[in-house]
Amino acid sequence: MAAAICIAAAPLLSIPDSRFPIPDALYAQETGLPVGSKAPGSVAVETLDGKPFDLGEYVGKTPVLIEFWATWCPNCKQLEPAITAASKKYAGKIKLVAVAVSVNQSPTRVKAHVEKHGMPMEVYYDRKGNAADAFDAAATSYIVVIDKSGNVVYTGLGGTQNIDAAIQKGIGG
Repeated sequence: MAAAICIAAAPLLSIPDSRFPIPDALYAQETGLPVGSKAPGSVAVETLDGKPFDLGEYVGKTPVLIEFWATWCPNCKQLEPAITAASKKYAGKIKLVAVAVSVNQSPTRVKAHVEKHGMPMEVYYDRKGNAADAFDAAATSYIVVIDKSGNVVYTGLGGTQNIDAAIQKGIGG
């Protein structure tokens, strides 16, 4: 529940010139899961068609970048060009996953957005907040990169993260 409240409040906290900005120190590797820790092994989410899916299917099998994302998130929108470029540059080297939080959106709304904007990621819906809690997601635009061994090698928050450098950590580059 705490993760859902933080995620809902993130747009207020992350707007430039906000009275309550997120400190710069929280934008990369200072929030969420500790870098060097093992990623959660089993996390229940669902496909946009409502079928159960376990994010643990990726952990320990392939490098993966997971973004906690929402259709209404300005920081997520700001990250889109970097994610799109990374999907082309690192095709076949890392799995790109978006976990849509359930705050102020539905699977139908998320699916329509994904289809309209052609997101280059596999998108799952976190109806119960399981993934947000398991990955200690402080807000939307929170990114976790996990290497092939299942270790967290990067966490970051905000619209100006260096996605290329984060992925390099994940693939061992």
